[in-house]
Amino acid sequence: MTQTLLVGLKADQFRHPLDFQATQALKQFPGLDLMVRNLLGPVAEQFFYLNNIAASVLVGENQLPHLHNLLLDACKTLDLEPPQLYVQQHPVPNAYTFAMRGKQPFIVLHTALIDMLTPEEIQAVIAHELGHLKCEHGVYLTPLNIMILAASLLPNWGAVIAQSLQEQMLEWLRCAEFSCDRAALLATQNPRVVMSVLMKLAGGSPTLAPQLNLDAFIAQARAYDDISNSELGELLKSAQTAQLSHPVPVLRAREIDKWASSQAYQSLLQPTSIGYNTKVASKGGWRNW
Repeated sequence: MTQTLLVGLKADQFRHPLDFQATQALKQFPGLDLMVRNLLGPVAEQFFYLNNIAASVLVGENQLPHLHNLLLDACKTLDLEPPQLYVQQHPVPNAYTFAMRGKQPFIVLHTALIDMLTPEEIQAVIAHELGHLKCEHGVYLTPLNIMILAASLLPNWGAVIAQSLQEQMLEWLRCAEFSCDRAALLATQNPRVVMSVLMKLAGGSPTLAPQLNLDAFIAQARAYDDISNSELGELLKSAQTAQLSHPVPVLRAREIDKWASSQAYQSLLQPTSIGYNTKVASKGGWRNW
């Protein structure tokens, strides 16, 4: 299978406009970046590192090498240094990233997510998480992850957080996810793979996943736009997503559907768009494990 290596790729070449706007808004909170680097960052980094070492499996050449190869291929395509990759036993399908600038970043995949995805789809998930690293989302992901963790362990702790900051950070994260979905598309260079992951996150399981109809889900995603045709529909959509950490799956699929057909995306795959793109054949095509 032929893929384009995006040598010299910059985050702003695929960053979603909403991500850019939300990041600028977060920067209006003075001292947030400094607080994360000097106070929250070191503590959180040590906590998550110990958690991974103690309760997860570190992927490498001699440990789940098929996942290691998917990571290396995605990093090569996105022109990014490989982070550590861990697999953690967990019944909830999920993946997440931790990164502080200048420190060792890592990605964690839950077993429940791996169990219902194909190798191509797993690589899309890995590339999505790499998008957080490429876009340097780590500074704001750290306090948000701490807020979510603290809220789950100490329900009353959420009242201590300034409501405006919490809402602003959730809005930022939802916007940042759109950029990371674009990174997944750039790595796989197949919008159907990315949209299939979103479909399975919305209503999949190891037994149901092979039975799902992607074309029907894409039609469902396009129909979601029709709700915005009325003021009430737009209001209900905003209320539905206000407290979510991620945009709803159908909206993310619709965004990828649109961007995949855009000139901006197509131009990134052209050999002269970045300056040093080269076409290579993936070793043996997509691996089936």
